[in-house]
Parts: sequence; structure tokens; C-alpha cells
Amino acid sequence: QVQLKESGGGSVEAGGSISLSCAGSGLRPRPGCMAWFRPVLGKARDWVVVIAADGRTKYADFAEGRFTISRNNAKNSLALQMNNLQPEDTAMYFCAADYSTWDSCLRRLQAAGRFSHWGQGTNVSVSS
Repeated sequence: QVQLKESGGGSVEAGGSISLSCAGSGLRPRPGCMAWFRPVLGKARDWVVVIAADGRTKYADFAEGRFTISRNNAKNSLALQMNNLQPEDTAMYFCAADYSTWDSCLRRLQAAGRFSHWGQGTNVSVSS
């Protein structure tokens, strides 16, 4: 049984930092990519950042320079360090995994997050 479980959410003031974690279990074979998503207006979930098994990454414009993703392939775990958080970053953050190739993963990001497995989310709140 595949499970992705996020943790680390919380509340901070603008300019603060939060580190999220995602623990994966039952993922066979190793996911081609893992990603973080969050809801935005008009989309159930929009992508924040994605990482391949070989460490390649792609960040959404709003995340570039502020957020850092990391991945532990041996543990199928994921982390997201978020710095200089702003009120507009307030959202539920979801971890996701898929077995596709990198190119296919990137296409799936644009298709409303057609990833195979999802966590339940962890809430991040940023006050001004």
C-alpha cells in the first residue's frame, strides 16, 4: 500500500521560514519524480516544485529563490525548505509522486497534477 505523509506545516509571520517533510512508503519502483503542490484560485492544485530521481529540479516562478526541494531516494522521502514566506503562500501543501520519465512528469505538472500518488496535505499559514 502506497502512502505519502506530509508533516511540518504551521504558522509563521511574513518573512519567516517553514520546513516541510514528506515520508513515502510502499513506492515501487522508485518514483521518477516527486513534487509539492498547493491549491490556487481556479485550480484544485498547482505545482510548486518537482524533483527527479537524479536530482533535476524545476521551480514555479513564485518559488524560485525562496523554496528549496530535496529528496532522499533511499527513503522515498521529500523535503521543502520555504524561506521568506509571504501571506500569499498560505495554503495546504501536498506531496505527490509519479513513476513517469522526467519529460512526462513535467507535462503532468501542467495537467492539473496528474500524479499517481498523493498525500493528505499539511497546512501552512503566513500572517502579515
